[in-house]
Amino acid sequence: MAEAAKPVVLPSDGIAAPLRFAVFRRIWLASLLSNLGLMIQSVGAAWAMTQMTASADKVALVQTALMLPIMLISMPAGAVADMYDRRVVSLASLVLSLVGACVLTMLDWTGHITPNILLAFCFIIGSGMALFGPAWQSSVGEQVPPEVLPSAVALNGISYNIARSFGPAIGGIVVATAGAVAAFAANAVLYIPLLVVLFLWRRKVDVSRLPRERLSRAIVSGVRYIANSPSIKIVLTRTLITGICGGSVSALMPLVARDLLHGGAQTYGIMLGAFGMGAVIGAMNIGHVRKHLSGESSIRACALIMGVAIAVVAVSSEPVITAAALVVAGSVWMLAVALFNIGVQLSAPRWVAGRSLAAFQAAIAGGIAIGSWGWGHLTDVVGVEAALLVSGGAMFLSPLFGLFLRMPPTGARDEDAERLEDPEVQLQLTARSGPLVVEIEYRVDQESARAFHGVMQDVQLSRQRNGAYGWSIARDIADPELWTERYHCPTWLDFLRQRNRATQSERALYQRAADYHLGPDPVRVRRMLERPFGSVRWKDDTPDRAATEVLPVATPAGSSG
Repeated sequence: MAEAAKPVVLPSDGIAAPLRFAVFRRIWLASLLSNLGLMIQSVGAAWAMTQMTASADKVALVQTALMLPIMLISMPAGAVADMYDRRVVSLASLVLSLVGACVLTMLDWTGHITPNILLAFCFIIGSGMALFGPAWQSSVGEQVPPEVLPSAVALNGISYNIARSFGPAIGGIVVATAGAVAAFAANAVLYIPLLVVLFLWRRKVDVSRLPRERLSRAIVSGVRYIANSPSIKIVLTRTLITGICGGSVSALMPLVARDLLHGGAQTYGIMLGAFGMGAVIGAMNIGHVRKHLSGESSIRACALIMGVAIAVVAVSSEPVITAAALVVAGSVWMLAVALFNIGVQLSAPRWVAGRSLAAFQAAIAGGIAIGSWGWGHLTDVVGVEAALLVSGGAMFLSPLFGLFLRMPPTGARDEDAERLEDPEVQLQLTARSGPLVVEIEYRVDQESARAFHGVMQDVQLSRQRNGAYGWSIARDIADPELWTERYHCPTWLDFLRQRNRATQSERALYQRAADYHLGPDPVRVRRMLERPFGSVRWKDDTPDRAATEVLPVATPAGSSG
């Protein structure tokens, strides 16, 4: 961690604890301004669309255009965040959004804006933020120590929702007095402080002794990690469901202001501000909720309360009642999203943190984008009130998914384990030598066979999410005490990555498996280079000049593979 080691002492702990660290504090304040600009721009875009077309579908598509890039490119963005300097990635993505905001401002200023052009530039700005999100969020762990990471995640949510509380109201005033072009210009200007702060951040980069993965390979590695992580898969699925059911609120808010409350841009801004203010209240209480409720109980409560609040918005024609319902909806929405976010952040090791957070962003943004599109189409058919009632009912019933997709418990972050030295080898190996086959032999008492096999199912998931392929466990029919774990890695370099990706809890899991081993001899590990017919050279000691050599360090073989 670069500058996180020099805290400024504040009088209290809790939610404010991360603000003790100078780097986090500066980036947080600058991101608050950036989020404020994005909210102002969103108000301008949504209201400009309502002025250009009467179609509810087109109005809802503004939200989709902003959120869809997060769903489409978040995994490549997460891979890039894990492969390269996260500070540089953040700067590049902010520049993309800044350029999009500037061009949109000029087009509106010169009178060349159309519904399709507006949607296209919302997509460009959303693409920049999609690239920015994983790099920014995964770098939070480098700005603060692990013990305050949940509070830092909550504070980032508060930053967005403080902006959501005041930004729409400011945006409504800006649009009402100076038009949408002023909102677009304000967004462009408010990107600048965050660009400056990130440029001045002297992030300490840990240089790996292994070359970085190719982008395509990194994406595959991220997908395989998530696919073999049951807890993360459950969190992402519940996040997607919540986004789809609750996406009606942000997508249909302009129509709520115009058709149900018979107001203008200011009313729209105030309603969004009420939702954002509720979200700030929710974020301030994340610690209290996590202390007294389990993950499943808190998500169920949030969904039930939000379902009722959306129904109240649907039937209300009084701005005060609607605003009060939106405060409640915003509070429980923020609680649910932050709990999902914390669950992912505390589950993912550092090597795949960007990709895991990208998957979370894709889930929430994809849910909102799909929901916005669906609720917009439904509104064209049955009207705003009926569409919101259906959305509220769907949200109220969503806890039923918890019967078979129960939220996993979350604790402290699982830290990366110490790097292992490379195993002893006698062959000349290069980075691309492979495939490499690993066989690990255990001798297990027959009475412990069932328990050992159960542990090995968890070992399988661990090996596969870290990069192993073709995993199997076999029992010798002539010697029932002898078990052989087998898997392969495509190349020697992939094997070195795989064996060093294990976290402390995964190393403890491997040790649990090894504890079943009987006899004075240690667990036997074989690492073999698979040689198809015709692949052996005339001289075994001739290295492959087409690949960069990875020189091994001699060390005794261990059961970790």
